[in-house]
Amino acid sequence: MRRLLIILSVVLLGCTNQYSNQSTIDTTAKESTKTDKIQVLNVGFFHFGSTSDASKVDFDENNAKEQGKVRQLSTLLAKFKPTIICLEYLPKLDGEINKAYQEFLKNPSELNIQYGELSMVGFDVARLSGLHKVYGIDNHIGYNYSVGDFIENSPELTNAIDPVTYLEITHNPLKAYPELEKRNNNFDNLSLLEKLALINEPIMLDYSLNANADKLFYVGIDDNFVGADQAALFYHRNMKIYSNLNRIKMNKNDRVLILMGSAHTAMLREFMQRSPKFEMVNTLSYLK
Repeated sequence: MRRLLIILSVVLLGCTNQYSNQSTIDTTAKESTKTDKIQVLNVGFFHFGSTSDASKVDFDENNAKEQGKVRQLSTLLAKFKPTIICLEYLPKLDGEINKAYQEFLKNPSELNIQYGELSMVGFDVARLSGLHKVYGIDNHIGYNYSVGDFIENSPELTNAIDPVTYLEITHNPLKAYPELEKRNNNFDNLSLLEKLALINEPIMLDYSLNANADKLFYVGIDDNFVGADQAALFYHRNMKIYSNLNRIKMNKNDRVLILMGSAHTAMLREFMQRSPKFEMVNTLSYLK
């Protein structure tokens, strides 16, 4: 009996730890006031203006009404009180981007639309936060996230790994989450804040990783790893983005705002969830 009680105690402790660990890795973790970690607001965006991404959201950056919504968004994000703002551009462009930011500061009544959401939101939040500069942390690595579709659409080729799961992720990615699927199907009719709130839902960030890389783990021809090889390039790019973030000198009193495409946001979330350096705040609480 004593041995049985000990075994049950160990099992229950393991279950408790598993639940606790799952709670701590939730993207919507609450801000902690008892930590020496650097606080991070990690916000995923769709791209305003032109983009090389596979999908494009209809957003007219020249429209005065839309610009008013951007101003509202900037005010909400500025409540985080960032001391460092990181944007999706290459670090080597810091001089060019910050020159544009300084020009914007001379006439902040007119949003800078040159760099899409980077300048429209990033510059405005930096201005509201009293910052003298912004930082680029992007890295470019080309990869083919359509290799699975190419195989499926080529009669002479066969996906030898798991075409069923690949096609399920491609065509029914949110079938287990009907409420999110309904919101996503109505995406074009949502307000800017509603769009961003949806994009930054934890399940939607997972979906973003699946759509951009992880579904390629189910793709290959014969005994090769063509899908995994392409997904690895996506992971490699984001590892370098995270390394660029860590190049920036900061301390525990800094508060870091990161504005990037949602797939990068999702990957950075994975890295920061287990980081001894960073602690993410609840993104959704700043999108209300």
